[in-house]
Amino acid sequence: MSDPQPPVSGPTRPLVFTMPLVLDAANAPHIGEELEAALTPGVSTVVADLTRTTFCDPAAARMLARAQRRAIGVDAELRLAGPCASVLDVLELTGLDRMLPVYPDLEEALASEPRPARPDG
Repeated sequence: MSDPQPPVSGPTRPLVFTMPLVLDAANAPHIGEELEAALTPGVSTVVADLTRTTFCDPAAARMLARAQRRAIGVDAELRLAGPCASVLDVLELTGLDRMLPVYPDLEEALASEPRPARPDG
């Protein structure tokens, strides 16, 4: 189960979701709903903290792809932080490592500047 942490200093501070040890078909729908619910207008960045996650299956990868589409729809950025080698393998096999910014750890994901806003038009 994810553990959302509200922004500390206003809407520009990233919202962090701590992902569970295992991301699979059993929990991906619920976690995806929570993650997508956090991606609302005004939230600029959501970080999925994968530092303790040791397993990710295709259902979880699809959930992350849906959350990414939601993020794009509300002009937000979804970041992945700290995936272990086995989770990174799934991200690479599914192409999610090219769709989403992947950071080696939570500290770097939080320290990175938000991407520039899309121009209107």
